[in-house]
Amino acid sequence: MLKVGQSYLRQAKARLDDSKEALPERNYPYAVRLSQECVELSLKAVLKAVGIEYPKIHDVSDVLVEVKERFPSWFRSEINFLRESSKILVKKREPSLYGGEEAFLSPDEVIDKNDAEDATTRANKTYNLCEKLLTELENTISSRSI
Repeated sequence: MLKVGQSYLRQAKARLDDSKEALPERNYPYAVRLSQECVELSLKAVLKAVGIEYPKIHDVSDVLVEVKERFPSWFRSEINFLRESSKILVKKREPSLYGGEEAFLSPDEVIDKNDAEDATTRANKTYNLCEKLLTELENTISSRSI
């Protein structure tokens, strides 16, 4: 399961890098969408790594909370942030793709620089926390097999 988690995390990193590149290009909706995908993949990576199956939905933060005892205390202390970030970004996912369709607003009219910067910051922190956890798990497994 760790290998699957590591693969998801690699995909999350690619989205995070692209999200950061979208900011100076002023492609704010794209930065938000990529940030949401980074958070989603990062959370799914840690759930997979500890053997948890999750529903095939974008926001798996409720599952993360339900199984928080499977994680070390330093990671549990960040679960509220992770949950909040996932929920915020999932809500912005659709507008970042389609805008405000009912009001005939484009994604650029609905998502602004502040949204994109907040999303990228949340994705960056989420990715770093999840990467740290997977590295710890990998090191634990490696030390057991020595």
